[in-house]
Amino acid sequence: MTTFAAPASPRVDPREYHANISRVPYLPGLDGMRALAVVAVMIYHANSTWLPGGFLGVEMFFVISGYLITLLIIAERERTYTVSLTAFWKRRARRLLPALFVLLAGVTIYTVVFEPDAVGQLRGDVIASALYGANWYQLFVGLGYTAAFDFAPLRHLWSLAVEEQFYLVWPLVMIALLGRRGTRRIANVSRWLFVAAVAIAIFTALAYHPGFIGEPEQTPEAYWWIGDRPISKLDFLYIGSFSRASGILLGAAFAMVWRPFAVARGPLGRRGPVFDVVALVSLAGFAWMCWNLYLVTPEGTADGRLFQGGLFLSSVLTVFVIAAVSHPRARTNRVLGNRVLVWIGVRSYGLYLFHWPVYQAIRGLAGNKLTVMEFVVAMAITAVITEASFRLVETPIRKGTFLAGVRSLRRSTHPGRRNATVVGFAAVGALTVFAGATLATAEVKQNEIADDLAAAQDDTVSLSDVGFDADVPVPITVAVPLDPPDGRVDDLVPATTEAAPVTTSAMTETTVVSSATTLPATTEPGTTPPATTVPVVPVVPGTTVPVVPATTAPPPPPPPAPTQLGVVSDLSTVTPLGIPPAGGPNAVPIIALGDSVMLGAAGELAAKGVFVDAATSRQFTAYLPEVQAIKDLGRLGSVVVVHLGTNGSFSQSSLDSMMAILADVPVVIFVTGKADRSWVGGNNEMIRALPSVYPNVTVIDWEVLGRQCPGDCFYDDNIHLNQNGQNYYADIVGRVIGI
Repeated sequence: MTTFAAPASPRVDPREYHANISRVPYLPGLDGMRALAVVAVMIYHANSTWLPGGFLGVEMFFVISGYLITLLIIAERERTYTVSLTAFWKRRARRLLPALFVLLAGVTIYTVVFEPDAVGQLRGDVIASALYGANWYQLFVGLGYTAAFDFAPLRHLWSLAVEEQFYLVWPLVMIALLGRRGTRRIANVSRWLFVAAVAIAIFTALAYHPGFIGEPEQTPEAYWWIGDRPISKLDFLYIGSFSRASGILLGAAFAMVWRPFAVARGPLGRRGPVFDVVALVSLAGFAWMCWNLYLVTPEGTADGRLFQGGLFLSSVLTVFVIAAVSHPRARTNRVLGNRVLVWIGVRSYGLYLFHWPVYQAIRGLAGNKLTVMEFVVAMAITAVITEASFRLVETPIRKGTFLAGVRSLRRSTHPGRRNATVVGFAAVGALTVFAGATLATAEVKQNEIADDLAAAQDDTVSLSDVGFDADVPVPITVAVPLDPPDGRVDDLVPATTEAAPVTTSAMTETTVVSSATTLPATTEPGTTPPATTVPVVPVVPGTTVPVVPATTAPPPPPPPAPTQLGVVSDLSTVTPLGIPPAGGPNAVPIIALGDSVMLGAAGELAAKGVFVDAATSRQFTAYLPEVQAIKDLGRLGSVVVVHLGTNGSFSQSSLDSMMAILADVPVVIFVTGKADRSWVGGNNEMIRALPSVYPNVTVIDWEVLGRQCPGDCFYDDNIHLNQNGQNYYADIVGRVIGI
């Protein structure tokens, strides 16, 4: 316990003077604010398209915590001239730890039983969450807030870690700030806290990466690097303790200048209606931000509006609402303190803890979105678990009656109740011990999607790499007589191929390079191909002889343009397009450019002779310079397959830019997207319209055909392909091309 000296006063006992203005009243409106915050977060976590900025509810929690904790410390100092660190931390532990331990035990048991492959990865999350370091652990291992492929039932605990770190450090800071001067000058300190909050907001605005965020190898500028370990700037700014301290500091600064009973006695005490208007405008502004701001935009970039002032503004709006809620003559406290919102707000901590793992149990992966019915079911389950935890664990432990309640059940004269208690505790204990032992020894495994995509990288190429070699042109074997009886060389090089040097030796066969046609292996000596005559060329072993195109017959007409199939959504009527001759000496006949969906089928496509350049997190617009580089290197051949648009939206101008690059490719095949993402529908509409504008384009409507895949073809995210889906995908592409 830290004790301060009481200021001297010859007439009035300071303890009596501060008795009223230091008291922190119960404000039901603050519980109402917590209810609004947790509901916004739960909606956002269920389906981010329903409320894109619902995550701002966490910022409201931070500001409320900063305000109340600081107000309580100031009140304690004024009442008793002491600040008991032990009592403060004990109150926080009794309030927060019981539900957290229930959550960790329940999640561990569930994962061991139903998600055994994820147990090893869960171990680090459990330890970090128990130590209130979940946010830093997630940053270190690279599984931040936006990672989508994992079963991650504890990812939401980053915010609890930020608050607990504040609870640990802030009382020490307050003791240093209060010192022997007490609270008389504490208002002067608030301005420096405000300045610190503004400085953090400025740092966040300057540090965020405005461009596309891909894998570290794709966009290294979107990461900070600690040695070889990438730290996402987006995740650091969103879940880092320092960058998220701005809201907490604003709440703390406001507590130093705005104490409810002191306000009632001051000149603002009669301005309640004004504060009601301020609260209404602030709540409307906060709601607008929740509806319009993003963490990551549909284009795959961090939302600049959020990181360049949005987080700070949401904190300021929360402060305005707190001012109205805590004003004794404003109606905001009564409106937000209605029974429904108070019920939710009182249980907001449990609702926040339990809703996320319930969501994960229903949808499997962090990135999947819940349907309306799934959301309703999840909320019902969450409410039951939260109420049970609140009544049976949290409240009894907070009030110090938990052990007494257990003892009363054990001593019950009712045999059924007593036996049920013993069996229940024994079963929970056994399950917890078993789950803990399994957690401690489990092997760490990547999720199956990440494993599959990592393995598929071996079947891809980087077509924009200057050093890439696809062994093109194709070697063709042609017979050349060692001693021509009449001094002539008979060759079957068609008139449509470019002249190429032929190097002879003491062998009877010579390799002739052609970029377009595979020729018969031999020609009978002494025969002349119909309508094809090659001039007499003396052949000396070891010399190079030019092959001259035929002159006795006119060249054949160019091959007809491939038949355009339009939009392919029914395989029963598909006529293969074929592979027309095209390209220069470096051209790759069939190439496929795509994101992680195509990457999953890279091995199956490669087996059909397709060169696959695909990568995870690839964005359509950001990839255009690389496609241009592929063209500049002369590698665009007869057929180009493009499957992009899963990871973000693109504009019509970007699509037209892609077609300008691919204008000379005889066959261009676009593949529509299939994913539960808000931007996919718009992308697909633009893709389906391409054949009506560009005659060399055919569209494979994967959104339609993917749903027709026989059997189980997708992983749990319903986007990426398992082995059955990979085969199906490659067969569709091969059938349309004719390979």
